Amino acid sequence: MLGKEKIDSILSGYKGKFKIATICSHSSLQIFAGAREEGIKTIGICKKENKKFYESFPRAKPDEFLFVDDYKDIDENELVARDAIIVPHGSFVEYVGEKFDSLAVPIYGNRKSVMWERSRERMFEWMKKAGLKTPRIFKPENIDGPALVKFPGAKGGRGYMIVGSQKEFDLKVGDRECMIQEFLIGVRAYPHFFFSPISEIGYETAHGRIELLGVDKRVESSADEIARAVSAGLKVPLTFTVIGNEPMVLRESLLPEYMEIGAKVSDASFGLFGGLFGPYCIETIITEDLEIYAFEISARIVAGTNVYPRRSPYSSYYYEEPMSTGRRIARELKVASGKKRLKEIVY
Repeated sequence: MLGKEKIDSILSGYKGKFKIATICSHSSLQIFAGAREEGIKTIGICKKENKKFYESFPRAKPDEFLFVDDYKDIDENELVARDAIIVPHGSFVEYVGEKFDSLAVPIYGNRKSVMWERSRERMFEWMKKAGLKTPRIFKPENIDGPALVKFPGAKGGRGYMIVGSQKEFDLKVGDRECMIQEFLIGVRAYPHFFFSPISEIGYETAHGRIELLGVDKRVESSADEIARAVSAGLKVPLTFTVIGNEPMVLRESLLPEYMEIGAKVSDASFGLFGGLFGPYCIETIITEDLEIYAFEISARIVAGTNVYPRRSPYSSYYYEEPMSTGRRIARELKVASGKKRLKEIVY
């Protein structure tokens, strides 16, 4: 893990206005559009074959491109020379891999939070520390009912499967690295939180304030379409690859508990690894008894925020102007820079 003092030194060397940089994928259109609305220049880290696509959106295209053949070969010196601050997203974390930890470029947020997201064992330690209800975690020999097998990385559900016994697990999974999680029945809800140590609005926490900028539900194949196949007499495997996202509004009586869940995850992060800054998502299931179980944390912007490119039903209660998560990121960086507090939220 690259030391914080190294990043602080690089940031101190920036002479011009900082630029927001990210890989052209996942939620980058929203990030570029939000930066443009805040008057911040952007850099799209892009493969040449994708340039035409990203140039086709006049309000969401990057101001500059940095072309790469492989995302693991990002030119750190070039990004620093352009005064870049990286905004990580799910594709960034997945494509760059563990090299993310040692990138010698300022990154918005605490890069340690992504390390905790990457390890499902650490992630569950984090949720337990926050006092959240979570599904049971099994060893193969303890599987006593439907269990969801998850593999490492931000793969959007690709490859996940259901097993019902150790025998089925051994047959389908073998010795691959994975986590075996109790399969809970309920409605999935993915709230989008934003933590700021600077803002004076939002839900108060031990170290700052959080805002609820939206909620989405993922569309997973074939899990979300299997009823049609079954009704047609077909037998198809249950798969969980994320195809897209749908907007969601929660019943208002659930919101106080969700804000407490968001606050607890934020507060726990400071004790575990020094804090979680900016956007994050707690992936949850709500049972028919209205019990909320958390089963994953995404410690950066999630693709579900793309359903609100201007505003959500919740961001409307904080801001007069349209405010996407992408714009909220740019606003935070701009305000922090003006207050000379960038080093508090960049690592």
